[in-house]
Amino acid sequence: MACAICDTRRPRRFCPGVRGEICSLCCGNEREVTVNCPLECEFLQEARRHQRGDLAEIPQNEIPNRDIQVTEKLLRQNEALLSFLSATILRTALETPGVIDFDIREALDSLIRTYRTLQSGVYYESMPGNPLAGRIYATVQQALAEYRKAEQQQLGMTKTRDADVLGLLVFLQHFELDRNNGRRRGRAFLDALRYFYSPEPEAEPPAASSLILP
Repeated sequence: MACAICDTRRPRRFCPGVRGEICSLCCGNEREVTVNCPLECEFLQEARRHQRGDLAEIPQNEIPNRDIQVTEKLLRQNEALLSFLSATILRTALETPGVIDFDIREALDSLIRTYRTLQSGVYYESMPGNPLAGRIYATVQQALAEYRKAEQQQLGMTKTRDADVLGLLVFLQHFELDRNNGRRRGRAFLDALRYFYSPEPEAEPPAASSLILP
């Protein structure tokens, strides 16, 4: 029997992505490139444990939105909102077939551009052209509206500031840039969100809890 991908080498492991036996070389070369790897795959998870040292450091001058300050104070004071945003993105991505890290990157970029216009006083919605990114964008916007509505009902006011939302979105954007492994079908950032945050955001502002920052 030959590898289900190259049809040449002897297979060494079962690949849930192609539902067949494949060789180790194809597993390494085609993982998240031509193969849609389930996040639970043991070989994918093993690769995740070793990939951090392989990620190329992004030059400082290529990091977007560096003018937006993301401080420890901002993150600590908005733990619940950060968890809510992260879980919303995670849940939407997992429920939308085909979503990869680059779709999330595009959605975050559009959200940041939209919230930047709020700071300038001239609101303009920057909807992504990519439908997968567009779904994430629209879901996050709707979730934020519901979050603020719940705040209003519980507290009689909305504590969530547009400037804080912008800072948290930039934090998530930089997190994505750091974790993205550059593979065409890569979901390393999505996997990181799955590790750090619950996939089930609450319909109301969640209570503050201990937040493990990446």
